[in-house]
Amino acid sequence: MKLSKRLELVASFVPKGSRIADIGTDHGYIPIYLTEKGICTKAIASDIKMGPLKRAGVHIKEHGLSQQIETRFSDGLEGLMPGEADTVIISGMGGELVIHILEEGRHMWDSVREFILSPQSDLLQVRQYLERRGFLIEDEEMVIDEGKYYTVMLVKRGNMHYEHTAWYRYGKKLIEKKHPVLCSFLEKEESRILEILENLKQQHTDGADKAKEDLQQQMLQIREVRSQMEEREQE
Repeated sequence: MKLSKRLELVASFVPKGSRIADIGTDHGYIPIYLTEKGICTKAIASDIKMGPLKRAGVHIKEHGLSQQIETRFSDGLEGLMPGEADTVIISGMGGELVIHILEEGRHMWDSVREFILSPQSDLLQVRQYLERRGFLIEDEEMVIDEGKYYTVMLVKRGNMHYEHTAWYRYGKKLIEKKHPVLCSFLEKEESRILEILENLKQQHTDGADKAKEDLQQQMLQIREVRSQMEEREQE
C-alpha cells in the first residue's frame, strides 16, 4: 500500500505493536498500510458513512486482511469501547469536527495511549481545546502534499499551557524545531494577509474594520513566531 505524503506522516506517529482505530477511515488506507508493515497488531477502520466504509471493506479484502482489520459503522468514537484500541487516529477532517469527535468520545480518553490528530482547519481552536480538556501535544510535524499544508499532532493525556497565543495558532513544537514547512507556511500566510489588507484598505464598515484588526493581529503573531525561530537558529 502506497500512501500520500500526508497519510504517510500520520502513519509515522503510530508505535509498533499498536491496536489502532482509524476514525473516518475513508478508503481504509492507513489500517491496511500499518497492518502490512507489521506496525499494528489489530485495527478498526471506522466511518459514519456507509459508502466509504464499504470501499474500505473492499480494499481490505483485496489485500487479504479481513481477519486483522475490522470495519465498523460508527459516529466518531461512539462505536468504540475502552480497551479496544490504544492508538486512535482522527485525520482528514476540519478542526471543529475533530473537537466534536473528541468531546463526544470522552469514554475513551483514559484508555487510549495516544491520539494522532490531523485537523485540516482551526488548529488554534484545536490546540486550545486540548489544553482545556487535559491533553498534551507531545509532538507535531508538518508536510506539504499536492500544494497543501498539513499538520499532524501526537496527543496524550497531560497538562499543557502555552505562553503566547501564536503558539496555539502555529504550534509550539513546530516553532521549537524551526520547522522548514512551517517557515514556508508563514511566508505564504503573510503574503495572503497582506493582499487581503490591501483589498480592505478603502473599506470602512464595522465588519471590514474588525477583519482588518484580526488580520493585523495575525501579522503580529507571524512576525513574533519568525523572530522566535530566528533566535533559536542563533543559539
